[in-house]
Amino acid sequence: MTRVVAIILHALPDAGAGPLVSAFAAQRRANADAQALGFVAVGAESRVISVPGDRAAFGARLRALATDHPGSGLIILGSGSTPLATRADRAAFVAAADGQLDGSVLVNNRYSADILAIPAGVDLRGLPDLGADNAVPNWLSGQGIAVRDLRGRWRLQVDLDSPADVLLMQGRGTADRPPADPIAQRFTAAAMRVSAVAGDPAAELLIAGRTSADTLRWVERRTASRTRALIEERGMKTARPDQRPTRSTLGLHLDRTGPAGLGSLIEGLADAAIVDTRVLMAHHFGRDEAGWPVAEDRFASDLLLHERIQDPWLRELTESAEAASVPVLLGGHTLVGPGIRLLLRPDGR
Repeated sequence: MTRVVAIILHALPDAGAGPLVSAFAAQRRANADAQALGFVAVGAESRVISVPGDRAAFGARLRALATDHPGSGLIILGSGSTPLATRADRAAFVAAADGQLDGSVLVNNRYSADILAIPAGVDLRGLPDLGADNAVPNWLSGQGIAVRDLRGRWRLQVDLDSPADVLLMQGRGTADRPPADPIAQRFTAAAMRVSAVAGDPAAELLIAGRTSADTLRWVERRTASRTRALIEERGMKTARPDQRPTRSTLGLHLDRTGPAGLGSLIEGLADAAIVDTRVLMAHHFGRDEAGWPVAEDRFASDLLLHERIQDPWLRELTESAEAASVPVLLGGHTLVGPGIRLLLRPDGR
């Protein structure tokens, strides 16, 4: 067996980070430590590497890791990646890194890669300074390297990008899991109301953002309510510089009304809503996250804690959602994607 090393990259919070960012970093670190033990249990070496929470190019980091581990198969993931992975899932990635898939690279999703298993024979010296792991499968395919994925395993698409994702993973927002932490109370209350709407055949649920056809098929099968969906800006993080700017249907409406118009808009469309605010932010502030409200503000928005948000646009948006007469959940890709299963059925089935 080739030596296989699982490397979990953990982004450290910046000095002076707010309480939500700091607490979330600790939650991601706990996931990283659990992943490290899990990979050891299926035959890999593992290590957690703390990295600055900057925007250093992922491609450069991956090239350096390959240089540091010559002749080894590598498994690379972030500290928030695949928290629901099973022993069998990890064994599949170890087998791929060992070269047992005819030298193919294995990822959880070739269009949104959070974990990559790369056999020792794959040459990464020419890998460009890609900004994120999501773009690596496309580059590898362009080099003639076979890339397989496990996108059919929904649990491997769950990623911890926000404290709200942690609450979803823990089954919060269901009637049998009341919130112990007051920070979670608004999110949990809204989640319980959204779940109730999904069980009502006379009601309509709006899902807006980077959701997928697979998620919508699951919603149609597993919920009683009617579904209204706005699928937009999938692949936003891997968009080429020459692609047109991010545009959102909801965002175009908010351009006219201001962010305070979100609640009334949703009230006219549905009885509950799950909204990908990262698409709205990319529409309003531009695709580059460096121009978005800071992470502390984004996390507060996901938890509906509008009074803790410094950015005026995001504060108004969040306050409008929290004050709406229908329940509204705000978040990112996990919330409108695989997190919907955890929201509406904690077992995900």
